Amino acid sequence: MAYTIVLLYFVLINSLTFLLMGFDKQRAKRKKRRVPEQRLFLFSAIGGAAGTWLGMKKWRHKTQHRSFTVGIPLLLALNLALIIGFIWLIGMHDKS
Repeated sequence: MAYTIVLLYFVLINSLTFLLMGFDKQRAKRKKRRVPEQRLFLFSAIGGAAGTWLGMKKWRHKTQHRSFTVGIPLLLALNLALIIGFIWLIGMHDKS
């Protein structure tokens, strides 16, 4: 059950960040109010870095921003470490 919750959370947060990147790209093209970069980084930091990275690749968005080309892969590595940590903790808990 706990594995399912963790997996569901990461699927939802990454789907959200992927769509948010696409939305921001559309807003940029139309010269409308944009999604703040701080918000994109926040969603990436709480587990959505893979969605942000995929959005960068799919829509060629934020690919010239050093903060994104360096920061998002670092957050992705952190996200993966957290997932592995959660799975390890859940596994340790299940054995007790």
